[in-house]
Amino acid sequence: MFSVVLFLRLGFVVGHAGLYQALAMFAVAYFIIGMTVLSVCAIATNGALDAGGAYYMISRALGPEFGGSIGIMFFLANVCGSALYVLGLVEAVVDSFGIPPGQKVGSGIHVLPQSYWYELLYGTILLALCLVVCLVGASIYAKATFLIFLIVAGVLGTILVSFFATRPLGVPIRMPHLNSSETENGSFTGFSLATLRENLGGGYGVDYTTGQMMSFSTVFAVMFNGCTGIMAGSNMSGDLKRPSYSIPRGTISAVLFTYLVYNLLAFLMCATCNRTLLQKDYGFLRDISIFPPLVTVGIYAATLSAAMSNLIGASRILYALARDDLFGRALALAKKTSASGNPVMAVILSWLVVQLVLFSGKLNTIAGVVTTFFLLVYATVNLACLALEWASAPNFRPTFRYFTWHTCLLGIAGCCVMMFLISPVSASASLGFLLILLLALHYLSPSSTWGYISQALIFHQVRKYLLMLDVRKDHVKFWRPQMLLMVQNPRGSARLIDFVNDLKKSGLYVLGHVELQDLDTLPSDPLQPQQDSWLSLVDKLNVKAFISLTLAPSVRHGVRQLLFTSGLGGMRPNTLVLGFYDDAAPQDSLAQHPAFTSTREELPLGFPPLRAAAAPKLLSPREYVGIVADALKMLRNVLLVRHLESLDKVWELRRAASPPPSIHVWPVNLLRPDSARYADTCSLFLLQMACVLNMARAWRRARLRLFLCVEAGAMPHAQEDKLRQLLKDLRIQAQIQLVPWDGVVSLHWQAPRGPPGGPAPAEEEEEAVNFPPNTTQVSDEYVCAANKMVLEQGPAPAVRFLYLPRPPADTGLYPLYLRQLELLTRDLGPTVLVHGVSAVTSTQL
Repeated sequence: MFSVVLFLRLGFVVGHAGLYQALAMFAVAYFIIGMTVLSVCAIATNGALDAGGAYYMISRALGPEFGGSIGIMFFLANVCGSALYVLGLVEAVVDSFGIPPGQKVGSGIHVLPQSYWYELLYGTILLALCLVVCLVGASIYAKATFLIFLIVAGVLGTILVSFFATRPLGVPIRMPHLNSSETENGSFTGFSLATLRENLGGGYGVDYTTGQMMSFSTVFAVMFNGCTGIMAGSNMSGDLKRPSYSIPRGTISAVLFTYLVYNLLAFLMCATCNRTLLQKDYGFLRDISIFPPLVTVGIYAATLSAAMSNLIGASRILYALARDDLFGRALALAKKTSASGNPVMAVILSWLVVQLVLFSGKLNTIAGVVTTFFLLVYATVNLACLALEWASAPNFRPTFRYFTWHTCLLGIAGCCVMMFLISPVSASASLGFLLILLLALHYLSPSSTWGYISQALIFHQVRKYLLMLDVRKDHVKFWRPQMLLMVQNPRGSARLIDFVNDLKKSGLYVLGHVELQDLDTLPSDPLQPQQDSWLSLVDKLNVKAFISLTLAPSVRHGVRQLLFTSGLGGMRPNTLVLGFYDDAAPQDSLAQHPAFTSTREELPLGFPPLRAAAAPKLLSPREYVGIVADALKMLRNVLLVRHLESLDKVWELRRAASPPPSIHVWPVNLLRPDSARYADTCSLFLLQMACVLNMARAWRRARLRLFLCVEAGAMPHAQEDKLRQLLKDLRIQAQIQLVPWDGVVSLHWQAPRGPPGGPAPAEEEEEAVNFPPNTTQVSDEYVCAANKMVLEQGPAPAVRFLYLPRPPADTGLYPLYLRQLELLTRDLGPTVLVHGVSAVTSTQL
């Protein structure tokens, strides 16, 4: 943490900001640093650490998108930091050995020419020295760092003694300000109350290295670089013997020690040096020292150490990124290591990027960018710890417990506020770059096995909200369809899965499947290996559905299980959807689905081939109708869908031909013409489902057509007006078409009934929705005539909605019931038979 700021910029900070503002800067900076250190320690002590430090922590906590994008940002922060310290070292070298401005030939030790290109050359040479140390390996760097620590500690002691031992003196200042040479005298007054008073307040002036006017934010940006070394230990986490033990102790003690030293030095400088000396001579500590060469050695040692620390940190992050394969071939080169495991190519690549940053030329120029990068990384470390804490995952058990979510939140807020105060442009650009990286990794990076904190957070919130979802507070105004679609084999049901996805209207959608096996006779659960295939199918078809698989001795038992157990809390299926039971051979619609034909992807594995046309079915007609009866007993609505394989939704709904595609709605029980009413619960549910389909994005071009069956002498226009008023009250836009059906009704069995087309008596309400008890009296001739009447209403629609009567109470009539449904829907194209038991419409707000 002690680097160029301690020896070359602390006087600059105090000189421009004054003692009060300098202490405030230290307090703000160390508040941010302190909060971040607590988060670092918490994550570092929650499991094994590997190479990459902060990147490793964030990627394993927040997942690959956040980890990869922050890894790149942290790599750039370390690269720019390394360049900053090298430029600081160049400044110190030129200050000691450079030819004074105005002289062409050097004298004594002042032999180094000064210009932009010469200083770039010196920086390149010094960076090459850092490269050699880093290439040899982290072990020699660790030994060198300890030696440097001893040197810096000795120099610090010398400086502290110098403030007390040095007598007052004048310091001549040479200022190469904008290529002109001026001389001015600064003063070391010794301890003086007058000097202290003079330096208490701020006195911002022009920075003589860049010629720019300073302010609180620009000075803070430079000062903050003296605190950014807190990640040095974390970056070497792969090289430490016990990172979980060493990182918290080393980092916290370093933070406390440096904070005390910075505050003490700031006070001593303000009490002994006048503002001119502080502002105009960044190397004044050497001038007032009792042993100046030692200060020079300290400056070189501390700055070289910080430069190497950042270079090693950057290379380790790059190596970790390459090893995780988040960026594919782009970073493949950085994976190469030496025989001892040192990531040689990552070091060389990092060195190249630092060399590019050196072209910026001046330390204060890049200080703001470096600070912004580091603040962004620190904010994300805090975010990672906050997310782990909020997710309440049982496995988040750090041995370091001195943190709460409050400290994480304060750290994030502090980082963000200071980032925008220092440089709104740099902060916005950094966040924009971070967002681009996030999106790129989200869509392009391979899935990882690290675990995603987002999943833990989602689980935590969803559980909380599910508990708040109270079924006792359900209201018809907010009813929505919650579908359970039974699928025997997805290969033959792709279009049905797609269609029901359009029908769900943001409700629950569950794909159910029954496996006919007995767990007692099996060594393990056969459903577990199938889960991945079903989930992949849902992803590929892009439907928002859950999967629910079950084992049962029969399909009917399995459907009962799913109706009882699917869903959770207030999210349970209220509608059962079945494919129609007929003798048509199943077709593999999955192979022709756009999700697979457009991307040339292989079909999901794990689904068996379709049943051959001659092969026996898994359930009998009686069992199929029994499933419908079971669902109605459980107060579930039922949809039976037929001929959907002939629905080409893309072509139907996007064709530009006029008229637009239509949805035909028949809200009358065609098997009970004596109860021809359109305002019972079932008719209104049927109307609602057609309206819901029409509201789906893909179906908005379609037009609803409502067919009103009328008999002669039944005042058809009065019925039409009544129906139109109902549609208006329900806010449903539909075209009403009157259909005379005297010829069809005449074929129906003769039975006493109320006024034609009028409301049935109240006591007949329940009977009206049922299949006729005396089934034999509904002749095939009548059903075929009703089918022909529906078929003749042109032009052919995209889909038809018909009324599904309740199955008869006598189970012996189930096959006949199914046969008459088959006759009614024969050759109609895509058809949905609907029976509703839920009140789903409301005329109120």
